Amino acid sequence: MTDSKRPTVSKILGYQILIILLTTAGFAMAGGWQQGLSSALGGVAAFIPNLYFALRVHRTSGLEPRKIVNSFYAGESGKLLLTAALFMMIFQVPNIKILPLLTGYITALSVFWFALLMR
Repeated sequence: MTDSKRPTVSKILGYQILIILLTTAGFAMAGGWQQGLSSALGGVAAFIPNLYFALRVHRTSGLEPRKIVNSFYAGESGKLLLTAALFMMIFQVPNIKILPLLTGYITALSVFWFALLMR
């Protein structure tokens, strides 16, 4: 499937993976494997909830509008809970570096902002 025929959500998730890999590689090269791991975990804390939300919304195609809206609310609530749970698990990992962790998280989320600018 060509890039122009891929759904926007798939493109955004693909770009998130790309930015997570680039950020992780940058931190790993500059500061070692612990900083790279911290960055990767931050990116994963953004990516997994977004993937969950995307899959949940995808399942609503063809449903009546009220069910779609309810699914959006449930998906967003689940996304927030999943993000909190992931960060709680991440903070159990020894020697996590906060700056790379938050940078990985924020850069993965920033893909949405850049996607809006590119439209």
